[in-house]
Amino acid sequence: MARFFGAAAALAATASALTPEQFLSLPKRGVASANPAGTVAVFTTSQYSFETHKSKAVWQLLDLNTGNITDSGFSASDVNEIAWLPGTETGIIYINGTNDEVPGGVTLWIGDILRPSESKLVASLDAPFNGLKVAKTPSGDLHYLVNTLAYPNGTAYNPETAVTARTTARFYENIYTRHWDTWLTKQRYAVFGGSLPSNSSYSVTKPVLRNLLQGVNYTVTRPETPVQPFGGSGDYDISPDGSTYAFLTKATHLSKANFTASYIYLGPFDGSAPAVAINGPDSEAAKAGHEGASSVPTFSPDSSKLAYVQQDEDFYESDRLQLYVVDVKLEGSSVATSNWKALTATWDRWVESVQWAPDSKSIFTTGEDHALEKAYNIPIDGTLGGAPKNLTGLTSVAGVSVLPDSSLLVSASAIWTSRDYYIVSANGTKKDLFSSTTTDKALASLGPHLVSEIYTPSSPGFDQEIQSIVTLPSNFSSNKTYPLAFIIHGGPQGSNPIGWGSRWNTQVWADQGYVVVAPNPAGSTGFGQELTDRIQGNWGSYPYEDLVLAWNYVKENLSYVDTDNGIAAGASYGGYMTNWIQGQPLGREFKALVTHDGISNTLGAYGTEELWFIDHDYNGTVTTTDPNSAYTKWNPFNHIANFSTPQFIIHNSLDYRLPESDGLALFNVLQIKGVPSRFLNFPDENHWVLNPENSFFWHTEIFNWINHYSKGTPLDSEPIGE
Repeated sequence: MARFFGAAAALAATASALTPEQFLSLPKRGVASANPAGTVAVFTTSQYSFETHKSKAVWQLLDLNTGNITDSGFSASDVNEIAWLPGTETGIIYINGTNDEVPGGVTLWIGDILRPSESKLVASLDAPFNGLKVAKTPSGDLHYLVNTLAYPNGTAYNPETAVTARTTARFYENIYTRHWDTWLTKQRYAVFGGSLPSNSSYSVTKPVLRNLLQGVNYTVTRPETPVQPFGGSGDYDISPDGSTYAFLTKATHLSKANFTASYIYLGPFDGSAPAVAINGPDSEAAKAGHEGASSVPTFSPDSSKLAYVQQDEDFYESDRLQLYVVDVKLEGSSVATSNWKALTATWDRWVESVQWAPDSKSIFTTGEDHALEKAYNIPIDGTLGGAPKNLTGLTSVAGVSVLPDSSLLVSASAIWTSRDYYIVSANGTKKDLFSSTTTDKALASLGPHLVSEIYTPSSPGFDQEIQSIVTLPSNFSSNKTYPLAFIIHGGPQGSNPIGWGSRWNTQVWADQGYVVVAPNPAGSTGFGQELTDRIQGNWGSYPYEDLVLAWNYVKENLSYVDTDNGIAAGASYGGYMTNWIQGQPLGREFKALVTHDGISNTLGAYGTEELWFIDHDYNGTVTTTDPNSAYTKWNPFNHIANFSTPQFIIHNSLDYRLPESDGLALFNVLQIKGVPSRFLNFPDENHWVLNPENSFFWHTEIFNWINHYSKGTPLDSEPIGE
């Protein structure tokens, strides 16, 4: 039975469909950050125009009393980031991305969010620093942290002033040569600390920034933070009193190609001693079996504690993320820690963010549960007996900002809304401030009534049912049938969420005239670690069996879904599974397939840079001589003889995790077999398609393909021929 997220309602046949152009032209509103007084919040809004072919970005203000949104007067094209100035109500410190004195440098300014014309330049920085965090010391000085690439000697790297090599050679002797979409150089990211003295109105003529990673010893991997490619200012923190800093870096004695482990380092801001790992080898945490990747080190408001998140396994990116807290005290030139404590050992969900309550006695966190990102409160006294209470509603939390009274300003989204802002109090009272569905005309037809969830049996050996998210077209009519769009998520340890997709948006697919069914089979996150781990060594078995059972349920129970003319699509692991389906009986049930950056030949998987990923999920290295290894057993290319369903393949040149040769090999096989197929490549995109013009082309050609085979519409002649 389907459970809808909103009251079922009669849908107007005139409801307008959300087109790819409308989708890509919508305002993209960021996570709102509240000021210390809890009266106003700031966020960025960017919007792309297909008329001018340009993006415009602004900083906007959200009044937390009225919900009114106004432009701040600060341009996001100039002001890279804004931080609230401690000890003030609406004071800010921000980075301007230009520097008239140093090409490629940035400038630091102090001002007031309500009076942009009165901002004052306080420092000129000689490299493209970003990731600003600031603290106010008892004496009134400001201590701040920023990050940028640095040379091996620790000095900041500025690409605009750096000497250009005369050769383009890339030359390596270590296994980790490139990552995500970048070939590695000798430069590494580092956190730098600086000061703005109060006795000079915070202005500094020649700022001196110190590389806080200098002095950290390593044997295999040079320390680096933020950890690339997704790390940011969440990878480090400064205590509110300005005395101490924390950062994380990959394990310095292990190879980044083979291990995921990273540790939290603490050090005195004055530089009197180098930073020291608090959860590295031989620490209390490591002895308790917590040796994996660490994240979000965050000081308490009273500067006496540090919270952080860590996994147990040191070669598994999707192990459970657990929350820890430790007491911190600056003693002379060293930072002492004590009272290390695990806070969520009894909770079978991931802790994904950390924000302290104002009284430093509990922590607000977010985590995924049944395809929804929810907010929770965790006491630091260790009294959590099981699952904490969900504080939020039926939209997925993108971020929270803790207000002075411990209520939360929530930034959220759902399949029917690209951004909601609301406040939820400690007693659960909700105050709605803004919703894009009532502001953006293109979303006016959307709502929770278009979204439901179904549950189906799992593959043998697991007693938990499998959730699928169902999305209906905006102009859905119960008297009609719609072909199935079966969307398979990536990861594989990921999910099809009840959130606004910035790339694979299920409402946009549904509004092509499909009912989208997006399952969360074995390997999915947010349903307990057992389901997540179930995929290890079984890429083509349990998840495939779960998908078959979900497809059968749709065919037998959803009368408004036409499975005879359905299509299947997926990216990353979803691309692999689509390739696997191509050679399996389920593949014959679809009119067309779409695969984006997915593995087609597991024996070529070692073209990746993250070897720990494939080693873990395939239970060993590709050098195994076992004829029944996962590399052989779950290889889509072993079933080439069955390939017959028309398939659209996308594989991007900058996707170094899944080299484009894999997609080309699949295309070549389909072509020589005479299976209708097309190949789309973006030389300037990585695992994702981020450029709006590229994304519009991506959507247009995929939809042209599936609509042709599912509905019989004409197939365009866009592809390049001989």
